[in-house]
Amino acid sequence: MIKEIIVVEGKDDVAAIKRAVDAELITTGGFALPPGVMERIKRAAEKRGVIIFTDPDFAGEKIRKTIAAQVPNCKHAFLPREKAMKNGDIGIENASPENILIALKNARSQTIEKRQEFTQRDLIINQLIGSEQAAVRRDHLGKLLGIGYGNAKQFLNRINNYGITREEWQKALKILGR
Repeated sequence: MIKEIIVVEGKDDVAAIKRAVDAELITTGGFALPPGVMERIKRAAEKRGVIIFTDPDFAGEKIRKTIAAQVPNCKHAFLPREKAMKNGDIGIENASPENILIALKNARSQTIEKRQEFTQRDLIINQLIGSEQAAVRRDHLGKLLGIGYGNAKQFLNRINNYGITREEWQKALKILGR
């Protein structure tokens, strides 16, 4: 049983999560967030907390940002793209119950105060920007840290704002291989 209420994009996502865990869910109905949905999410966040668990694609990221901008203290769960793919379709609904559980277990809170623990220099030194393998390395490191894939700007924002410590960073880099 998950204490927080999980916010997903659609009914198929609800079915997939229900196969993995007993939880209460709210669906966004896509980009537009129909009237009343944001208010439900805000109330859920105040009462029990919220985990935003959107598809690992452009639309999912946009929905995640919209909610996070209006609802502070959300947790964020990320599913690696390849764990969400089936026949060219990407979405939480395609994930196995095991991968859904892993993503939810690794959900991270976004900090309210902006941190500058990590800088662009950290990304450059570790070949996460400016190298041919940068995107692949960010993808693998994002999986290890449980923050998902992001372009360089998103990735830097996530490592600073999802409570990643230097120790976690160093451990993940060691696994990734410098």
